[in-house]
Parts: sequence; structure tokens; C-alpha cells
Amino acid sequence: MEAYAILKWLHIVGAATLFGVGVGTAFHFLVANRSANVAAIAAAAHAMVLADFIFILPAGMLQPVTGIALASMAGYPLASLWIVISALLYLTVLACWVPVIFVQLRIRRIARDASMKGAALPAEYARLFRIWFVLGWPAFLSMLAIFAVMIARPA
Repeated sequence: MEAYAILKWLHIVGAATLFGVGVGTAFHFLVANRSANVAAIAAAAHAMVLADFIFILPAGMLQPVTGIALASMAGYPLASLWIVISALLYLTVLACWVPVIFVQLRIRRIARDASMKGAALPAEYARLFRIWFVLGWPAFLSMLAIFAVMIARPA
């Protein structure tokens, strides 16, 4: 298999991983949160943080590397409109994801501690959950937009 095909495969798998794991863990966490079961919330928060570090972080690091390499190999200028738009959308995803990681770490700790004590979740949890939820939307919509721009490649 030639280098371009391997890079393209890695880029597509990376994008699918970012989107799929992100949506999957968010859905799992939302369902757990709606259950109001503190132990389930703690378990879902733990799984979400773990998935971010095992899957999303490596895939996220891979995307710009493979994207730049693919553009270079295909002869697309990095200043092409579709590449610039994709990069700006990717930066939006990153700007949401970085603070979300810290929010998720705190959510995981709070939920784990409450679960171990058999206590209700404190008000801080609700505040952090709202931040997590609000930051998730621009990241989700930006990922959808990146797929659209990558497919359409507007001039």
C-alpha cells in the first residue's frame, strides 16, 4: 500500500474515532446523568475520561499530522479555503475539548467521592455538568462541519 493511501486511511480512522468515541461517551454519560444514579454517573465519568486519553487524544494528535501530510502529497496549498476552514473548525473543537478534559476530571472525582460515601452529588457537580454540556455542542457541530468541508472541498 502506498504512503498516501496509508495516511488517508489513518486520517479517516482518526476522524471516525474522534467523532464516534466522542459522541458515544457523551451519550453514555448523558444517559447515566439522567438516571440520577450516582454510582452509574461515577462509572460513566470514569469511562469517559479513560476513553478521552486512550482514543480521543491520540486520534486528535494524528489528525493535523496526517492532514498536513495528505495535503502536501496531493499538492493542495495549506491556504486552500477548505483546508483553512477545516483547521479553524478543528481549533474550535480543540478550544472546547481542552477545558472539557479538566471539567471531566473534576466531575469524575466528585462523582466517585459521592458514590463512595453514598451521598448525593453536590451543587458543584451540576455546575460542571452544565459547562461540559455547553462546551460539547460547538465541538460536536464543528466536527460535523469538518466532515462536510472535507467532503465538499469548497473553492
